[in-house]
Amino acid sequence: MSPFTIILLLMGVSQVYWAWREYSLAARRIPSRGRRLAMCGAGLAVYVLLYQSTFGAWREAGTPVHLTVRDALLSAPFLWWMASSFIAFLVAMLFAIPRAIVSGVRWTLARLRAAGPALESPPRRQFLERTATVAAGAPFVAGAYGLLYGRLNLETTEQTVVLPRLPRAFEGFRICQLSDIHIGPFMPAEEIRKYVAIANAQKAEMVVLTGDFVTFDPDTQQAVVEALSGLRAPFGVYGSLGNHDAWAGVEDSITELFRQTGVRILRGANVPVTSQGESFNLIGVDFQSPRRFGPSPPVKHLLGNIESLIDRDRVNILLSHNPDTFDRAAELGIDLSMAGHTHGGQAALEFISPEIAPTRLVTPYVAGWFRKPGGQLYVNRGIGTIFIPMRIGAPPEITVYRLSRG
Repeated sequence: MSPFTIILLLMGVSQVYWAWREYSLAARRIPSRGRRLAMCGAGLAVYVLLYQSTFGAWREAGTPVHLTVRDALLSAPFLWWMASSFIAFLVAMLFAIPRAIVSGVRWTLARLRAAGPALESPPRRQFLERTATVAAGAPFVAGAYGLLYGRLNLETTEQTVVLPRLPRAFEGFRICQLSDIHIGPFMPAEEIRKYVAIANAQKAEMVVLTGDFVTFDPDTQQAVVEALSGLRAPFGVYGSLGNHDAWAGVEDSITELFRQTGVRILRGANVPVTSQGESFNLIGVDFQSPRRFGPSPPVKHLLGNIESLIDRDRVNILLSHNPDTFDRAAELGIDLSMAGHTHGGQAALEFISPEIAPTRLVTPYVAGWFRKPGGQLYVNRGIGTIFIPMRIGAPPEITVYRLSRG
């Protein structure tokens, strides 16, 4: 059974659990069985309405590239509920397990006529119940924060990159990176244009884009290209493609659309970036993964299509959506890799520990700097979201790199 299937099953179980909790609460507060059933029926009707509007038959065809009333008032609350209730269910189960163990021990001791007063302590049980209630409620508060604020709380980070082989002409050269746009109702074209203006305000010498311009709908490609067409930099705008661009089947068409706006998408290709007679080698590659990732088959020989493009006498910079190519890139002596893909975990608890991020189940390269002999990698958190329009502990990011000889 795949991890995705397990998650779907657990999510279904979580919805049954909360329905049972709703009915149990109604049973304690509403003596009339008829009124109780009517209230639960109304709750079920609202749930079906929200589900059908978000995923089901009432969902309009296509992906809007502007925030609609339906998405704001129906889809967003339902997606908030689905994510928050699932996490809250897992938290509740964590508390239920030790309580079940204690109850089992108490029952066993009672059968043996040896139940002790410590296990029968009402204050202790009340404390555990209140703690469990607060802990289970926390995901709902965090989810609201991630939906209303966290996904919009953009960070512009400045990173100094030491490249000892960097030509003197590029000392202080600045590169601005945007990644994981995911145009849609929760990353509308208007919002993307705001990020474009912020990127232009950095006055970097070059702008790079590292993939996932769309999510699943190929009809959104024109809108995202138009929204990004305002990017300007003296040395140009370059990009690479991501897995969602491949899944939507827009790799060729979106490359052509970008070309018409002056943006060059590098697909297993390189370009020399020249200043004052000196240059570095910029390489771009389509999404590659050593393991099956959704519809994408595994690549047996990572970066094999760019080995001939690496210039041993110059600094090589790689645009690769998937940070998992970094191991091979370092082996090949690529000085700097710029990636995205992970959204920084999107829902991470890095304020507690950098290790707490679901994305770590897929890749060790979640966000920030990574270094190995032969090269270094920076993973940008991107600006968009997928599935759930929330960001917790992983704010959207525009990265500005300053190249230095050290």
